[in-house]
Amino acid sequence: MNDTVVRCGYSRCRAELPPPGPQGGRPRSFCRDTRWEGGRSCAQMARTEREALGALGLDTGTGAFALDADRLREHVAAVAGPVAALAQALAAVSARLDEVEHDALAATEAARLAAAESDAARRRADTDRDAAVARARAAEDEAAGARTERDEAAARAEESARAALRATEALGAARQQAADAVAARDAADADARAAREAAAAAEREREAAVLTSRGAGHDRDTAREQARTLQERLAGAQGERDTLRTERDRVRAEAADLRETVAAQHGRLTAGQDALAAARAAADELRERHDALTTTAGEARARVGELTAALDRARRERDELRAEPARLHPEDLAALTTALRPGSGA
Repeated sequence: MNDTVVRCGYSRCRAELPPPGPQGGRPRSFCRDTRWEGGRSCAQMARTEREALGALGLDTGTGAFALDADRLREHVAAVAGPVAALAQALAAVSARLDEVEHDALAATEAARLAAAESDAARRRADTDRDAAVARARAAEDEAAGARTERDEAAARAEESARAALRATEALGAARQQAADAVAARDAADADARAAREAAAAAEREREAAVLTSRGAGHDRDTAREQARTLQERLAGAQGERDTLRTERDRVRAEAADLRETVAAQHGRLTAGQDALAAARAAADELRERHDALTTTAGEARARVGELTAALDRARRERDELRAEPARLHPEDLAALTTALRPGSGA
């Protein structure tokens, strides 16, 4: 702020005052032509403001205004840090939720493909089983084992699909919690803006106090000159006293509103931190479910591969039976049955 510029001493005006004329003279402290409610001048409004602050027990000196402005700036700085950290944490949570959603969708698609492959393998196994039963009793045990393994694989694939669906539902709940946290962050930003505006108002009041202190000598002279007219203004003192009481009540109400705003801001910040912790917990749970889905899908794929290999062996044995039915000795048939039985190591 340029201290060489003289401004109006009334805090709501603060208009720049013209310098003294070429002939010199005393510089003015208030606007001459500006009028406010009731036709009062800036000097009258500033006097009313000082009396209201004095009635509330507030020091109108420059030190007190500077101290209040510094404290308010400290509060604003203390709030700005947590709000920025909350915004960064929410952005990280949103990014992580997007990654988890992508992984969950990929796991769901893999489980669906595994289920489709398992169902196709089941149909092929049924066809091969019927052919093997018709051609050789020895393949029946192997087909029964393949059917059991097929049902287990299908059950695991269905369980994987249900787990993926639960993971998707949990993801939706986590997104809702993240949206609530974003709303709490926006409310905290609004409260921080209000605190910054209050700090700016306090700064303006401090500047007004500085100018008022500089013009104290001029005000003293003005007060001496106006002492002669006090008897004439005594009749209107009652109305100004009522106005002063109204201003005092308004200032008290604004102070109470400011305390409520600070309390609400603290509550919103606490709620935002709780929502962030809940979102992190939900993200950890989704990560654990995704790992379980990945493990289950891998087991399903491995089991489908084993079933495919077993069915290929059964087809080869079936083809050999078709090609040389007369050369198969009963002992060879028994050995083949043993080899095709699950767990024989063939």
